[in-house]
This record gives sequence, C-alpha cells and structure tokens, in this order.
Amino acid sequence: MIDVSVIAPVYNEEENVDLLCEALFSALAKLDRTYEVVLVDDGSSDSTWPKLKANADKYKHLTVLRLRRNFGQTAAMSAGFHASRGKVVVTIDADLQNDPEDIPKLLARIDAGADVVSGWRKDRKDTFINRRLPSILANALISKITGVFLHDYGCTLKAYRREVVERLHLYGEMHRFIPALASWIGAELEEVPVNHRERRFGKSKYGISRTFRVVLDLMTVKFLLRYSTHPIQMFGKVGAFFGVPGFLVLSILVCGHIAYFFGGGPISAELVDMSKRPMWVITPFMLILFFMQFLSMGLLAEIQIRTYHESQDKPIYVLKEKYSGQA
Repeated sequence: MIDVSVIAPVYNEEENVDLLCEALFSALAKLDRTYEVVLVDDGSSDSTWPKLKANADKYKHLTVLRLRRNFGQTAAMSAGFHASRGKVVVTIDADLQNDPEDIPKLLARIDAGADVVSGWRKDRKDTFINRRLPSILANALISKITGVFLHDYGCTLKAYRREVVERLHLYGEMHRFIPALASWIGAELEEVPVNHRERRFGKSKYGISRTFRVVLDLMTVKFLLRYSTHPIQMFGKVGAFFGVPGFLVLSILVCGHIAYFFGGGPISAELVDMSKRPMWVITPFMLILFFMQFLSMGLLAEIQIRTYHESQDKPIYVLKEKYSGQA
C-alpha cells in the first residue's frame, strides 16, 4: 500500500486540468512519501477527458476514471475512494481554488494522531452574498445539528485515514458531512486554516439551488448520527407530540359524557354537543400529522436505500473507463 492518495472530482474543467496536474505533482514530489493521484471525470461534456488521458500518459502516478454520466460530486468522490490505495486519502477540488501546497500541512496533523483533518478557508476568495454568506449560515446549521463544530464543512481539501473512508457509505450530497459521519465511528477530527485562491478559469458548479438538497441530507445525517440504531426513540417522541394532547382531549370528552350521563351541568352538555367543534380546528393538526408522516417515510426510505445498495455491494456510480497511461 502506498502512503498518500490524492483524489479530485473533475467536471467540465478543461482549462484547469493541465494546471491542476502540474500543481499536484509539484507539491507531492516534495513529500518523502509514496503517492498517487486519482482524478475522476464526473461525466464532463467538454474536452476534460482527453486532457486527463494526456496527463495520465505524462505523469507516472496518475490514474484517471471516467463515469458514464454526471452522477454528482459525492459519487465521483466515492469512485475515487474505491480506486485509491493510499494509507491516507486527501480530497481536493479541481478548480485550483484549493492549494496543493497545503497537503503537507494536513498530512502533518494526520501524523500527529488525527483521523480526519479538514481544511478551513479562513480567507475565502469568493463573493460574499451568494457564496460566503450562505456558507457561513450552512456551517453554523450543520455544526449545531450534528454537534461536530467546524468552520468550513464545504472545503473539499481534507485528509482521511484509510480506515475511516472504508467505513463510510456516501449518498446524495453526503460528501460534505464526512467529518460528522466520521465522528460517529469515533474518529479524531481537526481543522486547519488553508489557502484559498480565486478561480482562474471556468465557472463554479455550486449555487444556492443546492441548499435545499443539502438541508435534506443534513436531516438524514442527524437521523443516522442519533437514531440509526434505535429509530423508535425518534418516532416515539413524534408520536408523543400528537398522542399526549390527543389522549388529553379524549379524556376530557369521556369525562364530559360521563358527567352528562349522570346529570351533569351545562359544561358537560357543551362537551357532548360535537356540532360545536368545526373541522377547521382539526384540519391544522391533520396537516401537521401528514407532514410528520411524510418526513418519517423519507427517513425510513433513506435507511432502505442504504440497505439496498450495501446488501448488493452496489455503487452509486457507473464507471465507463479507467486509464493509467503508458508512463
């Protein structure tokens, strides 16, 4: 097994591929370790793939993978994890905003005992309104809900011990939650400031449109972290939220009927007269109940889809081609 694997999902980055490979191998050549680079083309529609193959011919330790279509960053990263062989796995963006020269900084923290080291883009070179502000709010929300506090969940530049990534199964947009999922299996986490650079070529593949999907996956992560081994704790609490007031109202009505039967006063007669309880009082509670039912079914479906994939050892991507070059 080699020492370090560097993985980068690549999608329509034809202008950055050559510069990315040059920067990665320049930084890795300075390490006193064996290494490899795995670049995963996530169904690019431009000339990214031919350029990746050309670089695989040029660099001895480069392997490139091509997925059959655009499966998403999580799937591309998962494909890279499966194809890599390093004791330590480093992930990095292909747009060159992450600096490969920061890789030794992450590896040093792994050597010091950390299991996962997450980069923190402390001086982020992105616009504030549509990139940095949503990121700040998202990081605060993710930290609060998962209980794993990081400044920058969205930074792709991270380092993992091999035994950590081998125990993780990724779906949806789950790649950004790997530190939280790793904490679930007892991994030691650290966060270090890293350099962040302005994008030189191409355009960002991220936007506010992904926020809703991230929030839904965050709910799944919360469920997995807290209730995956005893879901009745969650559903029991939800049931109690509706059951307690339900039984309370039922008890009041029963008592009213009993009092009316034994000749109770006007209050019991009022309780017995159901015509004075219009449906608009019940309807909001029914709507809330439907919401909770659908939410519960969504969470159960998340568990079922994991069972479906893992029981068949079925990946979430389809590999079209693997190329290691002739060098």
